[in-house]
Amino acid sequence: LFLLKNGAVSQIQENKIINKNIHTVLLHLEGDPLSYPIIKLNSLDKLQLSFDDFNDEFQEYYYSIYHCNSDWTLSDLMQSEYIDGFFENKISDYEYSFNTLINYKNYKLIFPEQILKPKLSGNYIISVFTNNNPEEIVLQKRFKILDEKISINAKVKRSTLINKRLYNHEIDFNIDYGNLYIPNPYSDIKIILKQNNREDNDITNLKPLFVKQNQLIYDYEEENTFEAGNEFRYFDTKSTRYHSEKIKEVSFDNNEINVELFTDVSKTFDEFITLGDINGNFIINKQEAWNSEIEADYVNVYFSLLENRRPSNGDIYIIGRFSDWDINEKYKLNWNEKTRKYECKILLKQGFYNYLYVLKENNNNKTNSSYIEGSHYQVNNDYYIYVYFKDIGNNYEQLIGYLKTSSNLF
Repeated sequence: LFLLKNGAVSQIQENKIINKNIHTVLLHLEGDPLSYPIIKLNSLDKLQLSFDDFNDEFQEYYYSIYHCNSDWTLSDLMQSEYIDGFFENKISDYEYSFNTLINYKNYKLIFPEQILKPKLSGNYIISVFTNNNPEEIVLQKRFKILDEKISINAKVKRSTLINKRLYNHEIDFNIDYGNLYIPNPYSDIKIILKQNNREDNDITNLKPLFVKQNQLIYDYEEENTFEAGNEFRYFDTKSTRYHSEKIKEVSFDNNEINVELFTDVSKTFDEFITLGDINGNFIINKQEAWNSEIEADYVNVYFSLLENRRPSNGDIYIIGRFSDWDINEKYKLNWNEKTRKYECKILLKQGFYNYLYVLKENNNNKTNSSYIEGSHYQVNNDYYIYVYFKDIGNNYEQLIGYLKTSSNLF
């Protein structure tokens, strides 16, 4: 459901591709494709947005940014309150694909720009639209602006609870807010805790367990725990000439490249095996290319999962950063009675991808990765802590703290 508000795009601002001709939307720190889009307020840091356009005809794209609350609803601020400069600008940097089976144009934007930049911290959505009309939206992407005012100390460990000690991670942390005046830490501070920056299993309801000497203590035993999960699965399509270890077959049909992966099997009851992964991330790369941004081809990737259990309470999906961690019909696996497998086909740009399988339960919005992947405390995950503050004198939530830590301790 998309609702307009001052030209913005919806009440809950999500990572979305709205136009079917737009593919591979990337947003990260400039020059660091594996990073997540968070920069400091008034710094020289830049973000890079890029996307591929399959339209045969040339399109002119424009963008604007919108301030959001910690829950990604639109804030009550006017654009003039959080934008320094113009409210909209044109995306003028683009290149045509070179020597690819599917022709596309790769658009790129480096921002904040001098003529359009945020002047407040917090959550933001960048909206890209056509015809200089903010209502003709083709994509939107989340990013964050940090105004660091507090310090965070955190420790990741095995769960304190005996029955979860082999399967869960516990993230204990303290916030030192120094001389910052926080009238009521229980209502003025909002914590978002994320595992590998996933959007489907974050923790958002933590309150301080103790408040003492300008410190907020979050030392719970259960409320701050995640299922550790398992190492991510992966596949490599950087080359269509040579088969990497996860690729069963590469075929060419009607100017399409089809990549069939070897069938995956459930890891639910397997022992833990250490494998190198990039915690759900992905990177665009073509082995034979000088510039993968415009020379990488698009391939149909065929996934299959051998799973004898037929869940009656939900459906199985593929997720990763490439899917924006979104539970979407596009990434749903369907049961094939003939092959007796769950199957899915996804069009993806050449590169190296991490992914995993999750069970989405029908009666709620929860996802369960241990159903297919299992869960082991030895897994190396990244954990992200975001701290928001709503000052009594302001009508918006500032992002005043951020920490990335890891479970690579065992």
